[in-house]
Amino acid sequence: MIKETIIFLAAFLLISISANRIAKLFQKIGLPFITGVLFVGILSGPFVLKMFPKDGHLSLSFINEMALAFIAFAAGSELYLKELRTRLGQISLITVGQLLVTFLLSASVVYFLAERIPFMGTLSNGQRMAIAILMGTIFVARSPSSAIAVINELRAKGPFTQTALGVTVIIDVLVVILFAIAFALSKSLVNNDEMGIGFAVRLAMEQLISFGIGYALGKLLALLFSTRLNRRLKSVLLLGIGYSVYVFSHIIRKYSLSHLGHEVFIEPLLICIIASFVVANFSKYRLDFHAVIEEVGPYVYVGFFTLTGLSLSFDRLISVWEIAVVLFAVRLGSIIIGSLVGGALARDSWKFNLLGWMPYVTQAGVGIGLATIVAVEFTQWGEEFLTLVIGVIVINQVIGPPLFKWAIKYVKEDHLKAQDSDGNEVRDAIIFGYETQAVSLAKQLKNSGWDVKIATLTAEETEISGIPVVKINAIEKEELNRIECEKANTVVTLLSDEQSLALCEIAYENMGTRNFIVRLNERENFEKFHELGARIVEPNTAMVGLLDHFVRSPKATSLLLGMEPDQDSLDIEVTSPEIHGMALRDLRFPSDVLILSVNRNGSALVSHGFTRLRIGDIVTVVGSINSLDKVRLKLDS
Repeated sequence: MIKETIIFLAAFLLISISANRIAKLFQKIGLPFITGVLFVGILSGPFVLKMFPKDGHLSLSFINEMALAFIAFAAGSELYLKELRTRLGQISLITVGQLLVTFLLSASVVYFLAERIPFMGTLSNGQRMAIAILMGTIFVARSPSSAIAVINELRAKGPFTQTALGVTVIIDVLVVILFAIAFALSKSLVNNDEMGIGFAVRLAMEQLISFGIGYALGKLLALLFSTRLNRRLKSVLLLGIGYSVYVFSHIIRKYSLSHLGHEVFIEPLLICIIASFVVANFSKYRLDFHAVIEEVGPYVYVGFFTLTGLSLSFDRLISVWEIAVVLFAVRLGSIIIGSLVGGALARDSWKFNLLGWMPYVTQAGVGIGLATIVAVEFTQWGEEFLTLVIGVIVINQVIGPPLFKWAIKYVKEDHLKAQDSDGNEVRDAIIFGYETQAVSLAKQLKNSGWDVKIATLTAEETEISGIPVVKINAIEKEELNRIECEKANTVVTLLSDEQSLALCEIAYENMGTRNFIVRLNERENFEKFHELGARIVEPNTAMVGLLDHFVRSPKATSLLLGMEPDQDSLDIEVTSPEIHGMALRDLRFPSDVLILSVNRNGSALVSHGFTRLRIGDIVTVVGSINSLDKVRLKLDS
């Protein structure tokens, strides 16, 4: 048995590696990554290429349970209340509308279509009702991971995006609670058990026990992340703890059945979601926990969806594609109605209400996970149930993300390209002075994504490596207006002190340039520039200071100067109303970002985790290029 499991595990790992590579090709043609992984799993399974035996997935059930626990951890960690506070009322009402309408309408239609669904035609009325309830519950599930992927891809930000993500995350948490109730009801319907007051009390007790264990597990996870253990070791322990929740649930079920005469079912998914919610909202290890989730997530998802594909009956999937399309339409219709009802209750604008259903079409991890649990529990029709649900989810995965992208673009909350032309962005710079240092600086800024041009009093107009060189006849207001100096956020002058001072005075009095940098030639002119608020670089002193920092802290100096690969530092002005009043410790910045300082009204604050940001603050951060872009998007409206 152990030898067989090892062989199956080796085959599974090889197929998973291939699935990961091939699924990336699906992304290049616009299809979801998960669809690609499922496709490779189905193709490698016992019904097509026969690279994996028919019941081989049963020996690897521990991988499935470990992945399900991790998916629950990931879902719970996204429910961060402080980020949802500005639209929590609208999110709550839309969530209620979505959940109730989708569940009730979908379950009702599935029940009345039972005769037309192949595997339901011969089942009893109780079994049909159980399938309808379970399928209606799974149709409620959304996909936070897919929603976040679309939002990150478009760099989306705004009330529509925030509401969509908030509803998606909250529904994925609530659907697990709903599933626990539906699962218990379905078992009673299938077994023809009596459902009286005793059943309701027992069901309530099971939910309370699950909540209690989840809270205790959250405290345990916080304790784990408070240690100085290596992050990889923490990742392994997190997966092990998740799997142990399933083992514990199985033990409780068997023990209660043999000693109490009925099963006590504590829902592992609910326990894991509550635990991660506790860590994310009521501990100071939220960032570390989220970093581990992001780091381990891709590997877990590849393994989970590959194994799901390997366990699917391809022949049955082909035979139910027509009913899968019908059920997709049923789910889509219920989502549209639920969004309109929820949006009307929340009193959102009709523009948002009419598009409000588009973010919620996509399904992925939680939906498939719940269907997998049903397949394991109800052996008589569970496999057909899973196959049909997978068919619906694949359609949702193909159609959902493009709809969400279109909706974000329509409400103009995408930020794919920085708007430099209006002069309000931080990526506009003019360098005065045509020399080697000016050209080198311009090239370096251009490589970092800045819009740069060089202004000269001597050379003719030209272009160097894509950087325009513009000629000015004199340092006068009219000439500066002609080259649109007022639109630049940053001006760097490498001219003589007399010319630089004249330029600085014109900019100070007429243009309001935020960042004026002067290369000083004579020390006695320091105070003149200082009075005008210029940032002064004295070459000799700067060189000594730079060498001093390299001696005392070489790594930090290299980082701040942008000499480390893929690392940079950035000043970002807080302009987002949603961030106003939030403490630094409550912001979900990427784990590789370090906050160096907060500047308010020209004065540097001694910043710490409890420092509350205000609109107009300048936050200096250092980290990877991609992470700095995410921070900019969060802080800047």
